[in-house]
Amino acid sequence: MMPQVTTLSNKERTKLPHQEMPLRPAESRVLNFDEVPVGYSNDQALSESLRCLHCKKPACVGACPVGIDIPGFIRLIEEGDPAAAAKKIRETNFLPAVCGRVCPQDKQCQAVCVVGRKNIPVGIGNLERYAADYERTNGTLEIPVIQEPTGKRVAIIGSGPAGLSAAYELTIRGHEVVVFEASHRAGGVLVYGIPRFRLPLRIIDEDVRFLTRLGVRFVYNMVIGKVLTLEDLLHQEGFDAVMIGTGAGLPRMLNVPGSNANGVYSANEYLTRIYLMEANHFPKYSTPVSSGKKVAVIGAGNTAMDVLRTAKRLGAEPTCYYRRSHDEAPARSEELKHAEQEAIGWRWLSNPVEFIVDENNFVKQIKCERMELSEPDETGRRKPLPTGNFFVEDCDTVVMSLGCSVNPIIPSTDAEIRTNKWGVITVDSNTCQTSKKGVFAAGDAITGGSTVILAMGQAKKAAAAMHEYLVGKPVSASFEVLNGVPATVS
Repeated sequence: MMPQVTTLSNKERTKLPHQEMPLRPAESRVLNFDEVPVGYSNDQALSESLRCLHCKKPACVGACPVGIDIPGFIRLIEEGDPAAAAKKIRETNFLPAVCGRVCPQDKQCQAVCVVGRKNIPVGIGNLERYAADYERTNGTLEIPVIQEPTGKRVAIIGSGPAGLSAAYELTIRGHEVVVFEASHRAGGVLVYGIPRFRLPLRIIDEDVRFLTRLGVRFVYNMVIGKVLTLEDLLHQEGFDAVMIGTGAGLPRMLNVPGSNANGVYSANEYLTRIYLMEANHFPKYSTPVSSGKKVAVIGAGNTAMDVLRTAKRLGAEPTCYYRRSHDEAPARSEELKHAEQEAIGWRWLSNPVEFIVDENNFVKQIKCERMELSEPDETGRRKPLPTGNFFVEDCDTVVMSLGCSVNPIIPSTDAEIRTNKWGVITVDSNTCQTSKKGVFAAGDAITGGSTVILAMGQAKKAAAAMHEYLVGKPVSASFEVLNGVPATVS
């Protein structure tokens, strides 16, 4: 991209057409797990960057959980310097290539974009991805300035977005960081919960390698709370502070007849077996998953879209069952659109009440009650109401995507870690410190199931407070739940 000099007025900028992200054709992309969006070209990125009005008080920055200088990095793309744009993003966001692909920009930064009041919002996420991909493919990533070693050691439990972000923030502050991961590879939900057609493994692996270059050490196949406890880390292993970033991996299931049948999975198990354990390559990898010809997916969030689209790629006919309508589906608009393009079946206003089994206890049919929506309540939400009308359809696999609860292992093995009745770890809202001295927490462990970028924002807050703690400054702890009830698809 050549440097540009533009003198467009705001009025002229608002009239420029939005640049859609190019996608691979639906009929061919469902045959493999290759990434679906192909990324902006230089010309597309320049054209989209020109739509930004560079507001004096940009609401988009405030809507970003990590506070990216959005007008600043877009201005650098407009000026023909995507490498500098990526560097600008990395001032506050350690995972720009990840966030450019999976963040719900339509509900955060782009939702408050001024351009979006009368037009399509600026493609902030697409531009972030463009800058991050340019940095990676052109080798312009720079090693950040790392402060002098403090002599302090920090243990981070979990290598998902919260753990990776905290590891980066604490390392550049001069602390020795060790990340403990229960699985055999780093990434957490980025690996097992997000399909490769949305987030290629190479993106995650490159970020992990970068952390390793900075001095972060990863210990795999280590379940903290089982092999070692928090007490072991703080006293036996000599760590000065610990951050819990274990996420929300405890699946919720429907309590209806047949829910324990063979062929019924949680979305976690289904996706983990396929993306982390290579079940789709059986018998090369001995972790088979039963993904039959007619797959019923319960729920309509982002994870449900991932399951539907994965089942399609495994040769099934997947159908989404959701008790509300299309308009209430909680999935990102982009993910819903991509699923619709791929010839997924939809059963809106359908509430499963039974999974019918055969003589060997394998699921063979799904029975649903048709629902209707009430008038909007004071929050604008429309409640699904039963109609008394039912229907039955064939299926040989059921995947429930109904949200997740917080991983209970660590709180169950340390009485000093306070949780609420839903198992969410309680922390100080300003510092993310738990009720146990020297132990902090971030991500889904303190909110219930949420987003990658929100987990990263909390990890940055926790890392800043941990640094204060490690250098001997007082850190407050009021122990409140940041987000009451863990998120669910309702």
